[in-house]
Amino acid sequence: MNAYVRRLHIPRRRVRIALAAVLLLAGIAVSCARNIDEPDAVHVAKFDAQVNPVTARYIDRVIDEAESANAKAVVIELDTPGGLVSSMEDIVQDIQASEVPVIVWVGPSGAKAASAGTFITMSAHVASMAPSTRIGAAHPVSAKGGDIEGDIGAKVENDAAAYARSIAEERGRNEEWAEDAVRDSVSASATEAVELNIVDFIARDIDEVLAQADGMTVSMNGTPLTLAGLTEAPRASNNMTFFEQLLLIISDPNIAFLLLSLGGLGLVLELFNPGTFIPGIFGLICLILALFVLGTLPVNWAGVALILFAFVLFAGEFLVAGFGALGVGGIIALIAGGLLLTSSDQADFQVNRWLVFGMAAACGAFVMMVIVAVVKTRRAPAAIGTLAMVGNRAIARTLLNPDGFVFVEGARWKAVAADDDTPIFEGESVVITGVKGLTLFVARRAPVLPEPPPPEPAPPPAPPQERFPPAILDP
Repeated sequence: MNAYVRRLHIPRRRVRIALAAVLLLAGIAVSCARNIDEPDAVHVAKFDAQVNPVTARYIDRVIDEAESANAKAVVIELDTPGGLVSSMEDIVQDIQASEVPVIVWVGPSGAKAASAGTFITMSAHVASMAPSTRIGAAHPVSAKGGDIEGDIGAKVENDAAAYARSIAEERGRNEEWAEDAVRDSVSASATEAVELNIVDFIARDIDEVLAQADGMTVSMNGTPLTLAGLTEAPRASNNMTFFEQLLLIISDPNIAFLLLSLGGLGLVLELFNPGTFIPGIFGLICLILALFVLGTLPVNWAGVALILFAFVLFAGEFLVAGFGALGVGGIIALIAGGLLLTSSDQADFQVNRWLVFGMAAACGAFVMMVIVAVVKTRRAPAAIGTLAMVGNRAIARTLLNPDGFVFVEGARWKAVAADDDTPIFEGESVVITGVKGLTLFVARRAPVLPEPPPPEPAPPPAPPQERFPPAILDP
């Protein structure tokens, strides 16, 4: 591991921080995991959110743990405006197949069991409501909140009405009112619900719920069972874990769309600015979280493919400089993918159109900035020819082993190291030895040797010796 880190030229401090973050997340995951194994207890779960895949998985976990611990009963404290039909059906199936009696209490005061919550409440073995609560308004609606028109609307309405009647029939509740709640969106207060045989009784809190349920006989998969010992049984709170709450917060189509868009944008930036790792790491984390969120939503995978394809087109625009053709195609693909991201017809599970058009406009503005910069560069007179770059100095921006990127003349160039056996690390100085197309061939720059000292000045020449004429002797 250490040799690998050294070869990648990654500081040890960053590696230690990353490992510490992974260990911290693992510790949080272990600490948030629940393990309720006390036998003969009453498990209490709080359900105060929309009906979606996250809450459906939560109720499934609660019932499974209650069955594993041989609990006396499960009490679901319900307050929901409704949600997805598919998730509601999953919850109803879990309750109907449960080996432990399930008690649904619509509370506290002011709570509601609207739309999908009506089906969940009526499917419970024991149904109760707190004062000043209401139930009903279970008519299916379209993504815009209106009626579903045409034959499809009639099919959806008839199917939901038949499902409501079947649930009420199995639990011995008011079948006519259940159908009216679907067809006519009727609602009922807590007092009316008891009078109409929609729920069993009114209770102000969990204590009253258990006290009134104690001694009741319910049908457990066709077998009568008398509830006993509920008031004396210990209680085990089984609320959502930290990760379930986090998933519930981020399980939103708008967040999924943002994560997909930011993830694709981060990878595109990393592709054209390699070596920094920050855009790439950010983009990869966003994509992983997006896939995590999409696993909790009714997803149309064609929309996901269109969003990812949009950023492929953006990357192609940067590579070939197509003067906007690929960029326009990417914007269209991004808008179409955002509008088709979810397969649900309900407004709460659709991506906000203003968010889709806003993100498309931001990406389009970014692409136009790049195109304008490319056009200006192409129209500008060439400062130097590529052959004139041979012999110039450059700085390695990434590891050259043997290929990578260097910085020269104010721009980033793809480069290949001439010596394949000795990689050049980021920050080293290199010399351009050749150019082929848009690829530079570089080598390590030879160290600058100190200039030799100037030669010492030569001594001045000696003065010429004076010559005397030969002596002439007088004769």
